[in-house]
Amino acid sequence: MKTIIMKNVLMTASASLLSLGAINGYAQTNLSLWYHGAGNPVEAKIIDQIVDDFNNSQSDWKVALQSFPQESYNDSVIAAALAGNLPDILDVDGPVMPNWAWAGYLQPLNIDEAAIADFLPGTKGYWNGKLYSLGLWDAAVAMITRKSTLTDANIRIPTLDQPWSLDEFNAALETLKQTGKYDYPLDLGLAWKGEWFPYAFSPFLQSFGGDIVDRSTYQSAEGVLNGDAAIAFGEWWQMLFQEGYTPCNSQDTADRETGLVDGKYAIQWNGNWTALNMLKAFGDDVLFLPAPDLGQDSKIGAASWQFGVSATTPHAQGAADFIKFATQDRYMTAFSDAIGLIPPTKTAAATSQHYRQGAPMATFFELSAQQAVLRPVTPGYVVAAKVLEKALADIADGADVADTLDNAADEINNDIRRNLGYGHSIN
Repeated sequence: MKTIIMKNVLMTASASLLSLGAINGYAQTNLSLWYHGAGNPVEAKIIDQIVDDFNNSQSDWKVALQSFPQESYNDSVIAAALAGNLPDILDVDGPVMPNWAWAGYLQPLNIDEAAIADFLPGTKGYWNGKLYSLGLWDAAVAMITRKSTLTDANIRIPTLDQPWSLDEFNAALETLKQTGKYDYPLDLGLAWKGEWFPYAFSPFLQSFGGDIVDRSTYQSAEGVLNGDAAIAFGEWWQMLFQEGYTPCNSQDTADRETGLVDGKYAIQWNGNWTALNMLKAFGDDVLFLPAPDLGQDSKIGAASWQFGVSATTPHAQGAADFIKFATQDRYMTAFSDAIGLIPPTKTAAATSQHYRQGAPMATFFELSAQQAVLRPVTPGYVVAAKVLEKALADIADGADVADTLDNAADEINNDIRRNLGYGHSIN
């Protein structure tokens, strides 16, 4: 009888220890991760690997990934936020992040900023002085062409240190048009709608000296979107279409995708995501050139998709641990090798077959480091971006430049007022 009682005591103690072990970490706590890349098997393979490696690297957390099509991702997040069903970890497009932080979808990201000091500026998402998101890559645009195209037309090949000036760029377009070899000397890509417009074209506005909104306060677009510099930009922008230098809003999407390779265009304004295809098509003849200096230095857009922690998660530290884990050079290099994305650090770039020193796409890393400008870091950007898109499309179609920009500035100002300044801290 004494032996039986002792066995029962030992069994009860063992069960209690097992239960305590589950509480103390033997069982991993689930973390949900939403990602925008459904339908991209190459990208999915890398994300899946990061998740598996993280789950196997420790015993506290277990990340479960759910992917969405990019076209419906933002709407899914907004719907989940309204229903109180946000995941623990969110994927967020860089320029959208301030809106989600302001709206209460995200909380500050608990990562030692000294550990990410060397990351490209466009990969770090700040709002009101706090880090909210971090990216595993950046994106950059360039003037893509062939060396033979420029040398045959006796056009100087620009460099980062000496980009084309406004007059030089205009002259190059006219020279290429006069050759009669191309449907258009330049392809700006107006077949692409939505975020492409502010990302790709607002740097031209900024290079003229204008902007979407006054960044000193983020309280008005007056004077920056409709001032003298902005009007000069608008007149130049309209001239590109009136002179037949680039296709307008009716551009065929197929021409956008293949027009440069097919010889319809001499130069294409496009991103590093297409660079691998251009290398395959043109080999050593391909050139990735900086934006022209339109008066106030060469500028391109910055910031792509980034990871953040939802405001409602009870597991903020676990979510931050996953994001920090994902920023290892080996994963960032994997994205650059597989898809052509820009590694956020020099060390990740150094081990990339496409971005290491002397590699054909290394130019994009320097473009991002030296020329990239964030889109306005404000919750109101999501509205201002759509206003700018419509204004640029209308001007391209022949609308009066000054009136169109005045109306755009008024629309942005009204939105800022309706939203009580979007919570900006004004010193």
